[in-house]
Amino acid sequence: MSSYRFLLLLLPFTVAVPSSTYPKHDDFAPNAIESLWHDSLAPSHSFRKSIYDTFFSVWPSSRHRCKENSGHATSRAPAKSRQSSRYADQLVLRFNVSSTADLAAISEASDTLFLDIWDTSDTWLDVRLRYDDVSSLLGLLPSSLRTSHAPLLTGSELARAVQQTYPSSSSSPFESSTRQRTTSSTNRITRRPNSDVFFDDYRSLPVIIPWMRLLQSLFSTHVRIISVGTSYEGRDIPALRIGVHPTTTPSSGRRKTILITGGSHAREWVSTSTINYIAYNLITSYGRRKPVTQLLETFDFIFVPTINPDGYDYTWSTDRLWRKTRQPTPLRFCHGLDLDRTWSFKWDGGSSTNGENPCSEGYAGTSPLEAKESQALAAWARNETEHNNVEFVGLLDLHSYSQQILYPFSYSCTDEPPNLEDLEEIAQGLAKAIRQEHHENYRVLSACGASVTSTSTSSSNENSASGGSLLDWFYHEMGVRHAYQIKLRDKGSYGFLLPREEIVPTGQEVVKAVEYFGRVLGNKYVGAAFEAAWVEEEEKLAMARVPDVQQADTQRVLEDL
Repeated sequence: MSSYRFLLLLLPFTVAVPSSTYPKHDDFAPNAIESLWHDSLAPSHSFRKSIYDTFFSVWPSSRHRCKENSGHATSRAPAKSRQSSRYADQLVLRFNVSSTADLAAISEASDTLFLDIWDTSDTWLDVRLRYDDVSSLLGLLPSSLRTSHAPLLTGSELARAVQQTYPSSSSSPFESSTRQRTTSSTNRITRRPNSDVFFDDYRSLPVIIPWMRLLQSLFSTHVRIISVGTSYEGRDIPALRIGVHPTTTPSSGRRKTILITGGSHAREWVSTSTINYIAYNLITSYGRRKPVTQLLETFDFIFVPTINPDGYDYTWSTDRLWRKTRQPTPLRFCHGLDLDRTWSFKWDGGSSTNGENPCSEGYAGTSPLEAKESQALAAWARNETEHNNVEFVGLLDLHSYSQQILYPFSYSCTDEPPNLEDLEEIAQGLAKAIRQEHHENYRVLSACGASVTSTSTSSSNENSASGGSLLDWFYHEMGVRHAYQIKLRDKGSYGFLLPREEIVPTGQEVVKAVEYFGRVLGNKYVGAAFEAAWVEEEEKLAMARVPDVQQADTQRVLEDL
């Protein structure tokens, strides 16, 4: 029963089936589950049965491994000993750079040695390699770079960080009604209720998909599971469509839709968990918070936890740090394409060293939209606009890491989008919304300055630009004038191996960014009436804080006496 208890914890938070008989989540204990299940849902046997059918039919048992609709076996976390042996002889180095020439030099050397560039900025570049390859890499670099590096994660640290991203076999959602969490980047301690128990750990596809089905069953008024395509290996690319179409108001034309995607790169688990966290937050806030209710009545939100389900599954079963898809390439021993370089707008796979090297982490394929996943998502998006009365008005594409908010274009640092000023202003607002939640700083810049895959030898900022991105495609081809890529936590302490303790704080701050994004778009498309609900909520929150402030002031006076 322990394998599905965390799903049952969602029941008290449903809006679709309110009940005063639900116990407070502070009172939850393992022995309360059965009484909760039978007593609180007794009036609706068919509803209870539908929930059983939703996830018991697909949930893994101790005897059988669940298979998805595609027929693929579920992924399982590799044994910790296997992970230790796989990564113990590797490390992650951070190079301090001062120019695009430095970035190009390290990129070219890394490509020559088939190394894994993790991420980059205008001042640093992180690369993963074996200890045996360090001297070879340094030998290919200019003398100025041979001493400008330091380890971020050594072999034992890297292996341990990999192990700790997999769910603990001994973890239980019932350990306590609240938990203390320390976030590694700031050592802040937060206490939170067990309502976030699904987000205690990163989750594999065989857990995420039944969870999505359960949300659809519990919140059928405003949640629907859809498929946006099929992967190379035949897996569905599932998504949640969240929104309400009020029957009391006449149709005002095309349904305005905000697309939020994650998991283009398989190892960026925090992007997938954050997509799920945002979706869950909006779903459970509908009918409880007036601004969110209004938001979901104005827009549809499409949440795609992972565009790359084959790669994501592979990170759970075989290689935690796998980045690309699992599609074969012209070289039999080098699998996968970089999904975020396969889109057809300004595709440059044949014009750069990385893009045409099948063994490179940035391999873009032999032609635009060669990757089955980008091909499927593009076809779905076009079909939505041409046949389903959809107008995409916003895009947030989540990645990790480095804490950046990027706007078009990715392919060029000299070509500027026509609404650049508007893009920058909203991006600054997104960064502010994030910062106000947990004081994390996100930089705002053009996507062309954040690419890690290009090894062009030109002499300008074009060094760091790369074409074929999802961001540019939706902005240019689909006319989504408010499109962003957000690189989530952290800034390199753990990189792609962000500890599970940071799942919820990351989700919380990006929820605020999504709410801000929706608020801005609502003001643009609806006007002052949309803003009123947000102002009203802010005023109520401010008034609620006044007694707390007064009490704190009184306490300080008493302490002084």
